[in-house]
Amino acid sequence: MGQDAEREIFINDRDMPLFYERVLKKLDMLKLLEVRDLDLESFRPKELKCSFYFDSPGPREVTLRPELSYGDFSFHPLEDENVPREICRDVPGEFRVSQVITRYFKYTEDGTRNLVIRNDDEAVYRLISGGMGQFMELGEIFLSESFKKFRVLPPADVSVRVKAEDRWLDLEVETDGISREELSAILAEYDAGKKFYRMKNGDFLALGDDGLLTVSRLARSLGVEKELAGPAPIRLPMYRAMFLDGMLKEDRSVSFYRDQLFKAVVRGMKDVEDSEFEIPEPFAAVLRGYQKTGYRWLKSLDAYGFGGILADEMGLGKTIQIIALLLDEKRQGGGRTLIVCPASLVYNWENEIARFAPELSVAAAAGSQGEREQLFERLSAEKDGGTDVVITSYDLLKRDLAFYRSMDFRYQIIDEAQYIKNAATQASRAVKSVSARTRFALTGTPMENHLGELWSIFDFLMPGYLYTYSYFKKQYEQPIVKENDMGMLKELKRMVEPFILWRVKKDVLKELPEKVENTMLIELDEETRKLYMANVSLIRDDLNKSFKEKGFANSKIMILSMLTRLRQLCCDPRLLYENYNGIGAKISACMEFIESCRESGKKVLLFSQFTSLLSLLEKELIRQDIPYYLLKGSTPKLQRQQLVNSFNSDDTPIFLISLKAGGTGLNLTSAEVVIHFDPWWNVSAQNQATDRAYRIGQHNNVQVVKLIAKDTIEEKIMQLQSLKQDLSDSIIHNNEGIITSMSKEELMNLF
Repeated sequence: MGQDAEREIFINDRDMPLFYERVLKKLDMLKLLEVRDLDLESFRPKELKCSFYFDSPGPREVTLRPELSYGDFSFHPLEDENVPREICRDVPGEFRVSQVITRYFKYTEDGTRNLVIRNDDEAVYRLISGGMGQFMELGEIFLSESFKKFRVLPPADVSVRVKAEDRWLDLEVETDGISREELSAILAEYDAGKKFYRMKNGDFLALGDDGLLTVSRLARSLGVEKELAGPAPIRLPMYRAMFLDGMLKEDRSVSFYRDQLFKAVVRGMKDVEDSEFEIPEPFAAVLRGYQKTGYRWLKSLDAYGFGGILADEMGLGKTIQIIALLLDEKRQGGGRTLIVCPASLVYNWENEIARFAPELSVAAAAGSQGEREQLFERLSAEKDGGTDVVITSYDLLKRDLAFYRSMDFRYQIIDEAQYIKNAATQASRAVKSVSARTRFALTGTPMENHLGELWSIFDFLMPGYLYTYSYFKKQYEQPIVKENDMGMLKELKRMVEPFILWRVKKDVLKELPEKVENTMLIELDEETRKLYMANVSLIRDDLNKSFKEKGFANSKIMILSMLTRLRQLCCDPRLLYENYNGIGAKISACMEFIESCRESGKKVLLFSQFTSLLSLLEKELIRQDIPYYLLKGSTPKLQRQQLVNSFNSDDTPIFLISLKAGGTGLNLTSAEVVIHFDPWWNVSAQNQATDRAYRIGQHNNVQVVKLIAKDTIEEKIMQLQSLKQDLSDSIIHNNEGIITSMSKEELMNLF
C-alpha cells in the first residue's frame, strides 16, 4: 500500500482471521494501527486443539488418526470443508499441523481415514526418533499398547578384550544386549551408511559415532566381519597388536581390556630406545646413536615375530645396522641368513661384512653356474657352525630358486627392496617363496609411484598383513588415490608405521656438512632452439592424431617416447641427429663448470640417464685431457668396486656414472660436487645418486647442481616436481609426482 497515494483494501469476512493473524497483529505491535467502528477481537482465531492417535496394527505398520477441534466441534484435517463458517479458524495453526503430518505420513485411505506408514522401517524410525517430539509440541498424543512397543535404543556399551598368546592375539567383542550374530548384521548397516538398525524384536538401534562404529571400522580394517558372528574369539596374528592398540586407545567410547603380554609387546615396540637388547661388543663404539636405535628396533621386531622396512635415507648406514644384527644372532647360536641384493652390490655386502664383522662366515653365490653349484653342494653338506651368511642377486636367486627353497633361513634380508615393488615380477615371486623365520627389507624408497609398491614389500615381510592386493586396492588404494579419503589414509598409515623405520640425515647427523642445491639454467643455442621447436610442433600433431585414433590411455607409451626425444634434444642434438656438427649448449656449459671445479680442487660425480650422453662427455674430457672414470650398467661388478676405490684414493677429478647403474650401493665421499645432467621425474632416484657423496664419512660441504635447458620441457618438469607431491609424502616421506598420474591436459602442456 504505497506512500504516494491513498489506497483502500477490501477484505472478505472469511479472510479476516488470517488477515488479522498475519498482518493486523504485526501492525498493532508497531503502533501503526488505527481502528474505528470495528471489534478486532471478534476476528481473533479460536483456540485450535490437536489430538493424535498412534497405533500399530501389524509389525511393519503404523497408523495415525489426527483430530482437530475448535471448542466442541472436532474434525479430521481431510474434512475441513465441513467446519462451520461462523468459527474463526486458526489457519496458520492448521497449516503447521498439516506440515508435520505430511513430513512423516502419506495420505493413504484405508477406509478409516487413518494415515499410514507401511513396510518402511526408515519412515517409522524417523517418526519415533524425531517426529514424536514435533507432534507433542502441536497437541496431545495417544499411543496404543502395540505402538508403545516401538523403541529407539541408546548406543550399546561396547568392550573389546585382547589376549596375547604364542604370537597370536585373541580378540573378543562384547556388546550390551546384542548377540554376536546380530552384531555382524548391525556392522553391515554401518558400512552401508544407515542411521539405524531394526532389531529382531522390533526395536530400533541408532547407529551413530559410537563404540559400534569403532568396532565396524576395526572389523572392516582387519577383514573379520564374518568372524564376528561366530561364538569363538577372533584369532589374529601378533603383528596386529600395534594397530589394535592405536585404534582402540584413541576411541573412548570403547572399553579396551588388554592382558600383560599384549601390553608388553606394545610397550616394547614403542620404547625401542629403552629396550634391553645389548649392542654386540665390536659395534658398541662404532654405531652412532640412531644406528643403535635401529639395531634395537630390528631386534624388537624379530623378538615378536615381525618383519620390517629399514627405510633410512641413503648414506645413514642401513648395512651396518643389519651386520650388527647378524653378528648378535651368530653369537646367540642362530641359523643362516640369506641376503638378496642387486648384482652390483653382492661384493659390496661381502666387503662390508668382512670389514665390520670378520667373525661371520660369508659366501657370495655369484660367478658361473658351475661355481654356484659347487657352493650349494658345500652349503647343503654343512652342519651347524658353517656359513653364516649367503649373498646373492635378485637375478641369480631366480635361477637358483630350487636350492634356496630347499633351505630354511633364520633371516632373509632384501636390499634395495624397490626391486620387488611390482608383485607380478619373477624377482618378487622368487624372494617371497624362500622360507625364513624373519624378513627385513632395506630401501630408501619403499614407495616411488603408487601404493601397490608398498603392498608388495609388506607381502614379502608379513604375507597377509595388508591382505590380498585386490582387497587392499578396493579398501585403501582406490579411496585414498581417487577419492582423497583422509580417513583411510590415516588408517593405512597407522597400520604400516610401526613396521617402517625412516630417518633423514638432517635429523640424525647434525655433524654432517651442508648440502647446497642449485639449478643452472642454460640457454640453448639458436640452431638447437630451432630443432627443438620444430620437434615440439611435429610431436603435438602426432599426439593429437594418436589421441583421436587410439585414445589417451593407449597413447602413453608414445608420450613417454616423445618426452624422451625432447629431453635428448635438450642434452645435445647429436643424441638424435648423427650428422649434427657442433657441441650442445649444455655440454659446453657443463665442461666449463667441470673445469672450474677441477681448478678449485673439487672432485665431481656426474650422473645421466643416457649412456650415449656419457659417451659424448667422454670425448670432450679426452679432447681436453681431463682424467676421468666411467661407470655404466655394462661395467663388470668387480670392476665397479675397483673404480670406486681408485676414485676415492687418487686425483682423478671426475666420475661419469649412469643413473641406473650408480644410484645405489656406492660410497664416493671423496667427491664434493654432484652434477645431474638431465633431471627427470624420479626425485628419489636423483637423491639416491646424490647420496653417493652426501653420506657418513663426508667432511666437506656437498654442492648439488642440476643442469636445466631454459624454456624447455626440462624447466616444466622442474616446476611440476615442486608442485606435485606423491602419496608417500603422507605415508612415509617426500617423493615426486609421476607421469602416470597426470591428466591429458597436464601432459600436453609439457609439449
